[in-house]
Amino acid sequence: MKASVLLVRCLEQEGVEYVFGLPGEETMDINDALLDSTIRFIPARHEQGAAFMADLYGRLTRKAGVCLATLGPGATNLITGIADAHLDNAPLVAITGQAALDRIHKESHQYVDIVDLYRPITKWNARVQKGSVIPEVVRKAFKVAQEEKPGATHLEVPEDIAEEDVAGDLRPLQRPRGGAPASNEGAVREALRLIQEAEFPIILAGNGVLRGDASEALQAFADKTRIPVANTFMAKGAIPSSNPLSLMTIGLQAHDVVSCGFDRADLVICVGYDLVEYAPKSWNPERNKKVVHVHFTSAEVDENYPVVEEVMGDIRASLRLMTDLAGFTKDQRYAGSLRKLIFAELEEAADDMSFPVKPQRIMHVLRSLLAPDDILISDVGAHKLWVARMFLTDRPQTVFISNGFASMGIALPGAIAAKLVHPRRKVVAVCGDGGFLMNCQELETAARLGVNPVFLVLKDQRYGLIYWKQMTRFGRPAGVDFGDVDLVRTAQAFGIRGYAVASGSELVGALREALALDVPSIVSVPVDYNENIRLTEKLGSLSCPI
Repeated sequence: MKASVLLVRCLEQEGVEYVFGLPGEETMDINDALLDSTIRFIPARHEQGAAFMADLYGRLTRKAGVCLATLGPGATNLITGIADAHLDNAPLVAITGQAALDRIHKESHQYVDIVDLYRPITKWNARVQKGSVIPEVVRKAFKVAQEEKPGATHLEVPEDIAEEDVAGDLRPLQRPRGGAPASNEGAVREALRLIQEAEFPIILAGNGVLRGDASEALQAFADKTRIPVANTFMAKGAIPSSNPLSLMTIGLQAHDVVSCGFDRADLVICVGYDLVEYAPKSWNPERNKKVVHVHFTSAEVDENYPVVEEVMGDIRASLRLMTDLAGFTKDQRYAGSLRKLIFAELEEAADDMSFPVKPQRIMHVLRSLLAPDDILISDVGAHKLWVARMFLTDRPQTVFISNGFASMGIALPGAIAAKLVHPRRKVVAVCGDGGFLMNCQELETAARLGVNPVFLVLKDQRYGLIYWKQMTRFGRPAGVDFGDVDLVRTAQAFGIRGYAVASGSELVGALREALALDVPSIVSVPVDYNENIRLTEKLGSLSCPI
């Protein structure tokens, strides 16, 4: 049996459904072995797109997504997607080919030390130097990638190792059953004592709530104690936007309405919150708020994150125990005052037919056309802030925003992965015209696979988020403008449908028609990002309710 066959059998044992990647000379044995397996190889048009597909697959399923590339440029092209999974805590296993072992000690065609190159962006990575160790290294790669905090791992397989004959009695290792340990009841009781003593506690829900399938448990705890909840960008849906205790999303660098709740708070209950999502310095600049840390793992050390009690273990189990033992309620009237301000802003542009279209209007229309379980994937750019603030979300795992690594270009390939995982749900990728073109080659992948995401492209012919920040800080832009691209003709070139919204009244019809198609589609919408500057001015003069 070839080592490459053993490798693929180990991937099957791990439950791998798809391998996203590009074939290469040094991975030919692996690709050939995949042909005889239950695993579907998804050829992408660029390795970065393949890595983003694996990244979103990991976030959607909580199982490691797998991407494959050859040595040299193939492996370096994966880097951005791997780094995104690393900082967004998405489980991912990358497999790369390499030159034969007798070449790697010297200058050699396409050889660079990928193991060293990947070390800062993976939880663990290794070169396979003997075929007989494949069952161990594959099991370890998946174990490490999927355990909290999840992230990226990497295996490098030199071409001569992939071709190597291994003993026929070698078998994949079994996946053990089990989960995170239960929390210490003493820590839970101490945390509840501190919460009860606090005058105005507030909950900050992070991505770990979604990873731990703890949304219902979080809502039950909030409902019993009447403590308001704000979520990070990456935790939208951790508590329903419709819940009266939801303060929606925190994460803007500016002082937003939800920040008023943190200004008033004397204790913050951080549940599944990873510091990479939104720096504590932004919500605890004076370091005067106590923090109760509820997570799978111990808290990161940060001077603005003064933890007074850690409740470590399975987040869902911890919240259930906290709910059972809590014997108090808090006054949530201030949360109600903040929600009135938030929803007043949400409704402000709901029926605004001006053109170019205001981002608030786009979020309102999207929400009205998508079912609660449909999926929105946001690319990175100015629109990401509007998705985070104004797209109402009642279900977990329905809105995906990269806000750890925050890489442009993630949404288009991510939407392809989302349709493979959830083919019956509508999937919309919201992109700026800058980020969309970074991976638009994957439109061919979507068309070839027969999946039908809608790619909503908000056009302003500039890198809008940087323009916004430049104008706020310097009063003039620098190097952010670029030319227009006819996205309808682009869609036609890829054999898919394209729509160009030419007035405010056309938005609903174009999106509704696109969502009904069984092929991929692009909906191009000129966006009025003057609203960004207006938002800055509005937040700059924001007065918190008493």
